Parts: sequence; structure tokens; C-alpha cells
Amino acid sequence: MQDLNATLIQCELAWEQPEDNRQQIGAIIAGLEQATDLIILPEMFTTGFSMNAIANAEQPGGATEQWLQALARDYDCALTGSVAVHGEDGVYNRMLFVTPEGVSYYDKRHLFRMAGEHKRYRSGSERVIVNWRGWRILLQVCYDLRFPVFSRNRDDYDLALYVANWPTPRRLHWRQLLLARAIENLACVIGVNRVGSDAKGMGYSGDSLAIAADGELLVDMFDRKSATQVRLDGTKLQHYRESFPCHLDADNFSVD
Repeated sequence: MQDLNATLIQCELAWEQPEDNRQQIGAIIAGLEQATDLIILPEMFTTGFSMNAIANAEQPGGATEQWLQALARDYDCALTGSVAVHGEDGVYNRMLFVTPEGVSYYDKRHLFRMAGEHKRYRSGSERVIVNWRGWRILLQVCYDLRFPVFSRNRDDYDLALYVANWPTPRRLHWRQLLLARAIENLACVIGVNRVGSDAKGMGYSGDSLAIAADGELLVDMFDRKSATQVRLDGTKLQHYRESFPCHLDADNFSVD
């Protein structure tokens, strides 16, 4: 299993200004000093965590998806993050996973009712794992982090990605739960959050993390506005699973 080079982009987001956010993120990517296999952006990286779902939503294959596809081809990498996208029956908080070859997506299952997200967006139902450069990658969005059954590793993924707009008052939960997801699932975990504050006055402390399967903290971005690169060691992951195979004693279950 080869290593995977990942880039975490922790940035501020202009409120409901997709083009401004694309330009900002594009400039950050252009400034990367090393090649990367995967670039991870925050949740709703074109608008911030806005409940103006219909006004902000793009059509499938819209401007942001096309922009991501162009970047994927230019930099020979995958990019992922979530945006509001129209579906047949409403708007979804959709995590796009874009490679030079095409687009996969995951629709956020657990909608954050404390902000009314469940009233503005449709909930997804499918658990999505994509394959990229020898890694099986689980796609998850923000509030999904609180529901470990949905992300339980069934020996079907190597890396879990969480993209978020996770506010400062609950930063302890974010940090601790990301560590727990790595340890309990014998998988690498990357969580990418935003920084700054939004139009509602909510602050975001960042705390984007990259964590090895044994719980080792590989990257801690604290509240820095920056892009940070990390190498995930595929051989180390395999050896750890072989030496500590607690997944063999996991309980059987199903998710409705």
C-alpha cells in the first residue's frame, strides 16, 4: 500500500461569495511548494455554513464542480469539500470528490438541527467510500462526526475524511471525536475545519487535524490560516492493523 500525500486547507470563508472563495482557495493551491495526491477543503467552502439553501445551491456540474475538475487536471490530484447542490427533490450539502478522471459525491446524512439545517437541506442516505491511489476513503461531513455507527469501519476503508464548519465553543468535541474515530476504526483520519467568523457572528477555531490509525497526531493546525501537507504512511497502517487486529472482534450490525 503506497503512501498518500494530503494537503489540508484551513481558511476563512467569505459569506455567500462563491467566486471570492474560489479565488482565495485557488491562490492557496497555486502557492503549494510540493506536489500532493489529495487536497481537502472545509464544509460549504464556497458560501460558509449558510441556511440560504435555494439561493446558494449550484446545479450538478456547476461552476464549482467545473473549477475543481480543472484544478484536479492541472495538479494531478483529487480535491474534496462540500457545497450546496440542487438535487431532484431539494438541496443537498454535498461533499464532492473530484479527480482528473471524474466526480464522486456524498450527501451529508446527519443534518445539524440546532442551526435548522434539517429544514433547509435534504438528508443523504448512502455511505460513500471512494478509491484513490490505493486508498479506500470514507467521505463524511461535520455533524456526521458525532455518529460513530455510521462511520464504523467494516474493513472497507483506510482513511476517513471529515470536512466541517465546526464552531469554537465545541472545539473540544471536534478534537476528541476525530481522535476517537481513528483509534476505534484502525484508520487514518483527517478533519478540515475553517477559521474566522461568519455573518452570524459565529467563530471557528480551525483545529484541523491529521491522525494515524494508532492515534498519533500527525498534524495540528490550531487556528492558523494556512495549507499544511502530511504524508500518510500506507505500510505503517497495514503493519499496525496486522499487529493489533481488534477489528476481528467487532460486533455485526446494519445501518438503515
